[in-house]
This record gives sequence, C-alpha cells and structure tokens, in this order.
Amino acid sequence: MKVLANDGLDQSGIDALTEKGFEVITTKVPQDLLIDYINEHKIRTILVRSATQVRKDIIDSCPSLGIIGRGGVGMDNIDVDYAREKGIHVINTPSASSESVAELVFAHLFSGARFLQDSNRKMPLVGDTEFAGLKKAYAAGIELKGKTIGIIGMGRIGQEVAKIALGLGMRVIAADNNIGKAAIKVTFYNKQFINVHIETEPLQDVLQHSDFITLHVPAQKDGYMIGKNEFAMMKDGVAIVNCSRGGVIDETALIEALDSGKVKFAGLDVFINEPTPSKAILNHSKISLTPHTGASTLEAQDRIGLSLAEQISSILQIQ
Repeated sequence: MKVLANDGLDQSGIDALTEKGFEVITTKVPQDLLIDYINEHKIRTILVRSATQVRKDIIDSCPSLGIIGRGGVGMDNIDVDYAREKGIHVINTPSASSESVAELVFAHLFSGARFLQDSNRKMPLVGDTEFAGLKKAYAAGIELKGKTIGIIGMGRIGQEVAKIALGLGMRVIAADNNIGKAAIKVTFYNKQFINVHIETEPLQDVLQHSDFITLHVPAQKDGYMIGKNEFAMMKDGVAIVNCSRGGVIDETALIEALDSGKVKFAGLDVFINEPTPSKAILNHSKISLTPHTGASTLEAQDRIGLSLAEQISSILQIQ
C-alpha cells in the first residue's frame, strides 16, 4: 500500500490515495538510489513524470513493484512492454493535460507572432532608452485569425489545439497516420457548440500549406520527423511549435531555417538533451522558450493526481 511519487504528485491525488488507505511518499529519490529505496520500503507503486526513468534494471531488481504510473501522456522513460511482460501494471493519464498543452501551443504562437519572446528580453534592458527603436522593430506582427494551422498528430492534444484554432477563426489541416478523420466539437461558454470534421492529409501536404505548424507526436526512434528536407517543403515565413517531445525536430536544421528566414519563429517546450538544452537554442531571439511545462497548470495537475489515484484503486480493487 506504499506509493512513491518520485516526481511529485498534486495534493488532490495524495488526498484521494490517503483516503483509500495508501501511504504516499513524495521524497525525491535520486535515480541511482531508487532500487535500494524501493526494496527497503517495499514500494508497491511508483509514480513518475518525465524526470525519473523506470527501466529493466529497476523492474528486475524490485519484486515488490506492481504498478508503474506516469503522470502525463508519453511513457518513453518507462520500459512499458517489458514491465507488462513481468506482470506489472503500467498506467498513464493521456487526457488529463490535453487542454493545458494546447493552450501553451497558443501561448507560443501569440508570443512569436508579436515578438514577445524578444521584446520581453529587451524591454527591461533598453526600453527606457530605445523605446522608439524597439517599437519599430516589433511593428510587423501578424494575426492568427484567417491563417492555416497544420497539426501533426491528431490525438487528444492535437484535437484540443484544433478546437482553439477553430475558435480563433483559423483554417485547420492535419496529418496523422493513424487517424483518418477527427470529429471536433467546439463548445462555447453559453453551451452552444459547433461540430467540425477534419480529414487528415499526407504530411507533405500539411507542411506545404501551413502558415503555422504544431507537433503532437511521440518520441522518434528513427531520426527526426522535421529536418532539413521537411523545412525545405514549408512556406517561407512559416512558424513551428513543438510541445511534444525533444528530438522530433532537428534543432540544427531549425536554427538554419530561422537564420535564413525560412522559419519566422519557433516555440519550444521540449528539447534535445533535456535538461541541458543547447546554448544556441536558448539564446536565439526567434525562439519562444518554456522548460517542458506543457502540463504544468494547476488544473492539469489536479486531473492527473485524481486520475492516477482512481486507476491505482481500481487495479488493487480498493473501493
């Protein structure tokens, strides 16, 4: 009945588990000490986010483990198939953070479209002496309304992005090898709604016709999804956002495309070599940056905690 939430857990999840009789431990155990800690404390369930790795060594060395939980969507930091072969339940929360990630996509889009990532750096430094110059430098902003957004990956998050885009008056196109058509229900505050059906297209078509591109795909096993060749297919002045996984975009090719003007701006929440992104990426004036915080809203963390608690209780048949 011991649960180790090694990367943290929202209080709602802690309370829900505690009410069911679980002991929730939120101590952050270093990766190299995890095996000894799990065995010493006879941990039945380990909950992680993206920081902690649960690989074969832990699975093989910790016989008390019965459940591995991932707070979020991607489980590339867990040897999922191997764990399940060993009879361990592996769970995640695929829908809990969709809205939060989708909203961050548009935070990056609005930021880049109006140069906020650069003006927020420079205004504190020279805003009082070079105000007119900065005003002129940032005068060529663009609107999102009426533009075409290409969504690569039309799962839960991609569909939430589509809802926001449609509400903004954007044209939505999408690519997804596993989904042929997505039914998008856009609900408004007064309970009115519209239904929009989006048929996915080949990736090349989406790359060629989009003003803005956003990626919502798993980590890539065989190279980059977006590299030099893909950038060449895009419109001049395109913008691109990645709130999915580091390594989906070739960062060297991205910098070249930004420097040449092929790409107007980029928004990145995930990076190659996290948690130490390259200085070239971090210092580029045309990139809006966040430190992998797509699901980091109070609402998403609340939903994640409750979802994990419900799944653990269900697996262990605790009412």
